[in-house]
Amino acid sequence: GKNEYDLLVIGGGSGGLACAKEAAQFGRKVAVLDYVEPSPRGTTWGIGGTCVNVGCIPKKLMHQAALLGGALKDAQHYGWNISQPVHHTWSVMAQGVQNYVKSLNWGHRMQLQEKKVKYFNIKGSFSDPHTVRGLTKAGKETVVTADNIVIATGGRPKYPNQVAGAREYGITSDDLFWLKESPGKTLPVFILYISLECAGFLTGIGLDTTVMMRSVPLRGFDQASHMSKKNQICFTTQQQMASLVTNHMESYGTKFLKRCLPTKVEKLESNRLQVTWKNADLDTEETDSFNTVMWAVGRAPDTKSLNLETVGVKTNSETGKIIVDANEATSVPHIYAVGDITEGRPELTTTAIAAGKLLAQRLFGQSSELMDYDNVPTTIFTPLEYGCVGLSEEAAVQRHGSDNIEVYHAYYKPLEFTVAERDATDCYIKMVCLREREQRMLGLHFIGPNAGEVIQGFALGIKCGATYSQIMKTVGIHPTCAEEVTKLRITKRSGLDATVTGC
Repeated sequence: GKNEYDLLVIGGGSGGLACAKEAAQFGRKVAVLDYVEPSPRGTTWGIGGTCVNVGCIPKKLMHQAALLGGALKDAQHYGWNISQPVHHTWSVMAQGVQNYVKSLNWGHRMQLQEKKVKYFNIKGSFSDPHTVRGLTKAGKETVVTADNIVIATGGRPKYPNQVAGAREYGITSDDLFWLKESPGKTLPVFILYISLECAGFLTGIGLDTTVMMRSVPLRGFDQASHMSKKNQICFTTQQQMASLVTNHMESYGTKFLKRCLPTKVEKLESNRLQVTWKNADLDTEETDSFNTVMWAVGRAPDTKSLNLETVGVKTNSETGKIIVDANEATSVPHIYAVGDITEGRPELTTTAIAAGKLLAQRLFGQSSELMDYDNVPTTIFTPLEYGCVGLSEEAAVQRHGSDNIEVYHAYYKPLEFTVAERDATDCYIKMVCLREREQRMLGLHFIGPNAGEVIQGFALGIKCGATYSQIMKTVGIHPTCAEEVTKLRITKRSGLDATVTGC
C-alpha cells in the first residue's frame, strides 16, 4: 500500500530538523523520529541534537562566562573598582544555561507543530527500506512508513575502553553541560577541540584544570610553522596556529600533561578519582587525583540501533559513518543521510543545516543545487579564539606544491589588551595564497578576540575568490582586530625562510 509519509527524518538535530521543516514548506507530509539514549552517567536532554543540548550553545555560553571573568580583571585597569578576588558560582551559571537550552527544546517542538510535522519520541530501526519501527517509553510499538527517509542521527562521544574505570568513573561533554554542581578539579583527557574549549572556560571561571594530551593539539587544523630551507619542503613542527592556542591557555593557568596516556581510573574513599598514566617522554608512571575526569577521545556515529545492514545502507567499516554521494544519497536510492553521521563531511552544525535544506529542496522543490563543502568557516572557542576558513598551509602545499604558495602572516596586539596590560604574544594571522597572478586567497587563519566574527566576514571573500591584492585595497575599520588582516605585509615563501617585505 501507499506509504504514510512523503519524508521521514530519523534524528532531531540540526540537519534533520532543517530538512524536515524545509520539506514541510512544500506541503509534504513529514515526520521526525528522535530519541536520546541516556549517557552512561544517565544524562539525557530534549530535541535539538548535539549543538543545542551538549555542544555549540551551552559551550559558547560557558565560554562567555569565562570571558566575563577575564573582563572583570581588566576592568580595574579601566577605572572600575571591583573587589578581588571575584567568585564564580557554577550552579547559577548552569541553571541559566540549562534553562535556555530547554527553551530551545520547546521552541523546536512548537516549530514542528506549526509546520504540521509529526514528531515521534521513539528509538527506531529499519525493518525494510521504507519502514521504521520503534518503541515508545511506555513500550508501545510504532510503525512509520515513508517514500523517502533521511538519516541524521549524528554522533555520541566515545570512551577509551582500554582504560580501566574510564566508563565507570569518567564523564564526557554530554554530561559536563548538564552538571548541577561544579566539576571541581578537572582532567579533560586528549586533545580534541572540545577538550580545549571546556578546559578554557573551566580555567576561566577559576577551576583547577589539567589537559592530558597524547599528541599534537587540534589535529586536522593548521600545524605548519616554517619551511626547511635545506630541504625546500614544508614540515610540521607542531607549532603555529594550534600550538599558539595551547600556549596562551597555559600562560593563563591551564596545565598540560603532554605525551601522556591514561591507563586506569580508580575511585578513592574521599570520592576523588585517582588517575594513573604513562609519560612517554620520561618513560614513567604517574598519578594524581581529580574531582572530575572528562573524556574527549572522539565521537562515534549513532547508527548501531538503526539496523542499516538489513536494508543495504553501506557504511565505512573503519569509521562506521554512512557513505553518501554529492546528492547526500546512500547506497539505497530513496534513503539519504546528512550531518555528522556522513563520511567525509565537516562535523559542523551549519553545514548539516545547509545540507538538510538543500536536500529537501531537491526532493520536493525542483532544485538541483548541491551542498558545497569547500571553504566552510569554523572557530574554536578557546580563551583566545581560533577561527579559520579554507586551506591550512600544509593542505595548500600538498594540493598546489610549495613553489606555488605564498603565505602572509603577522603577530598583532589588540587595542583592548593595551591598557589592561594583557599578554598578546599569541595573537596571530596567517593568510595562505596562490603565488601566481593576483594571488587568490586559499585560506585564512586568525587567532584573537572575536575570531568567529572576524572569520565570518572574510569567509565570503574567500568563497567569492578574493585575492591578496583585493584584501590590501579593502579599507579596514579602525581600530579593530579584523583590520589587521588588511595590513598583512610580512610574508614567508614555501621553501624559504620568513622575510619581511614591508610594514
